[in-house]
Amino acid sequence: MKALLLTCLLVPWLVSASARRFNQDSQLIPGSLIGKELSGYFNDQDYLKSRKAKRALPAGVDVMADEPDDSPIPEGGDASDLPTCLLCVCLTGSVYCEEVSPDMTAVPTLPKETAYLYARYNKINKIAAKDFADIVTLRRIDLTGNLISEIEDGAFSKLTLLEELSLAENRLVKLPMLPAKLISFNANHNLLKTRGVKATAFKKLTKLVNLFLADNQLEAVPQIPESVRIVHLQNNNITEISTDTFCKGNNTYYLRPNLNEVRMDGNPVLLAKYPNSFTCLKSLPVGRYH
Repeated sequence: MKALLLTCLLVPWLVSASARRFNQDSQLIPGSLIGKELSGYFNDQDYLKSRKAKRALPAGVDVMADEPDDSPIPEGGDASDLPTCLLCVCLTGSVYCEEVSPDMTAVPTLPKETAYLYARYNKINKIAAKDFADIVTLRRIDLTGNLISEIEDGAFSKLTLLEELSLAENRLVKLPMLPAKLISFNANHNLLKTRGVKATAFKKLTKLVNLFLADNQLEAVPQIPESVRIVHLQNNNITEISTDTFCKGNNTYYLRPNLNEVRMDGNPVLLAKYPNSFTCLKSLPVGRYH
């Protein structure tokens, strides 16, 4: 009877002790399932606590150096310190920097072989003489939709291959000297007045085909090269024209077959008052006649 009673007491105690021993060993033995689960659980909890603690820290307080920083570049940052081809898309001969974030406020440093630059809709406010000084391979520059109000003298002087230049939708009040081989020039939607555009600004551009100066504040029509086919001057402040504006007043036989599209709508000038000003053209300019 005593032996039976002793057995009933010892067996549960031995089973309980074995179970405790198994649990302790499983945490210590590498590769054991229970050890992995428990270890992972505690590691996850520690990680979550550290992340919560990091978010709770005041701004400017440093955290563990070995934890990766996954926060985005702050919106107020400047793109000038970052490599161009990290901010933009660089393909062979072409650089695309459109609506860059963080804000791009200056012309980026370009690869030496760049032929085409598209830097539209950024916050570039100035073109410096050094910006394109070393990129003589440029054929097209599109800076539409920036905040450009100043272009330094000689900014385009070394671009002997440049054929297309767009400065549309900026804040220009005057034009710089333009490259001689331009085929297309677009300065629509700026703040240009006649005093900011020399009468001879386009005279030496003997290959110019498209000239876009719409939506400015011009009071007169600048001299237009013989090569031009399309000229847009709509929505300016042009009040009058002369027989020499498009034709040659002293030569009644002079014809101008290339110039086939002239837009002057949205100007105060009444074109019907100047019938002898269009005798050399194939078609009448678009504008107000009555």
